[in-house]
Amino acid sequence: MNSLLVDIEQNLDPFPLYETMRQSYPVYHDPQRSSWHVFRYKDVMRVLSDYATFSSQFRGSEPADPSSPFSASIISSDPPRHHQLRSLVAQAFTPHAVEALVPRITEIVSERLDRALTSGRMDVIQDLGYPLPVIVIAELLGIPSQDLQRFKHWSDYAVHATDSGTRIDHERFSGSEMMEMGQYFLATIEKRRQVAGDDLISRLLKASIHGEHLNQMELLGFCVLLLVAGNETTTNLIGNAMAAFAEQPEVWESLRARPELLPQAIEEVLRYRSPVQAMFRTTTGEVKIDHQTIPARAQVVAWIGSANHDSAQFHEPARLDIKRSPNHHLAFGHGIHFCLGAPLARLEARIALGAMLERIKRFSLAPDASLERQASLIVYGLRSLPITYAL
Repeated sequence: MNSLLVDIEQNLDPFPLYETMRQSYPVYHDPQRSSWHVFRYKDVMRVLSDYATFSSQFRGSEPADPSSPFSASIISSDPPRHHQLRSLVAQAFTPHAVEALVPRITEIVSERLDRALTSGRMDVIQDLGYPLPVIVIAELLGIPSQDLQRFKHWSDYAVHATDSGTRIDHERFSGSEMMEMGQYFLATIEKRRQVAGDDLISRLLKASIHGEHLNQMELLGFCVLLLVAGNETTTNLIGNAMAAFAEQPEVWESLRARPELLPQAIEEVLRYRSPVQAMFRTTTGEVKIDHQTIPARAQVVAWIGSANHDSAQFHEPARLDIKRSPNHHLAFGHGIHFCLGAPLARLEARIALGAMLERIKRFSLAPDASLERQASLIVYGLRSLPITYAL
């Protein structure tokens, strides 16, 4: 069974393995990794929703390290502090602020496609999926364009900071790469304290509730989280969508004929190939799931990628159905930790995929394409996606 979990983490198509786990081992204990795994939709939703029982704050038997940027961020907090952090961040990360990015995102997409669509071949990930969110997030934070490559390097490093099991590699997170990133952001935060600008960091510094502001570590945690989650989610959403459309070219034809279906298609891609496949929680006390008793202070892995293919929730889940309704997928989580950046990821994907629909009549995987999944437990995406196309 341990080899099966390794296969899930590394397989380009883990979905049949998820089906095996849902049917035979819906709540699985891995004694070697001291972790529990849930695979069914109802159980994953429970783990993501019941923060009193399944904590984001604890890591194993101890509270998260408050000196760690990730530990100080929204994603690693429980109520009541979580509500305070989210309310503060929401003041700077408003729907209006996201919608105001439409012209700039459109400009970036147009510039990237102008460069890429010249030879009959492009790499969807390298030419568009990766640079778009990196540029957007850097500009949101007021980061100079010459530092974009450093941003991508730090993001990749953090995403791959998971071991072959189910735990974050905290030694890797506390290594020189993460220290360099932390020092960079701290210096940027200090500059904004001295001279505020029209950027997200400046707005976060100003945000307050009852006179309370984000402290320095919480600010740093949000910058790191936005860099990593905001970058990888959008990159993989675009890449996973184009990979799915390459597998089923009739879907591309349908979308070109009816582009108004694109938002619905994006939701289906989020379900069908979720950019985030798993989330971690820790039990605050003994809890029973599906006749299995999970002890207190146990690490639980909620397999979102499996939940989104559960036939108890989705009709014909192995089929990409761009008209699927309702579509209550868990790709952005559920409950209090629902992804704050979901509107931005959806917006970037809608503009990027919409532009490609307008400019590319048809496409297919390049003849020499060899698809390889990113080496990460949490993230599901491709390293590259070379295609050939007709305009």
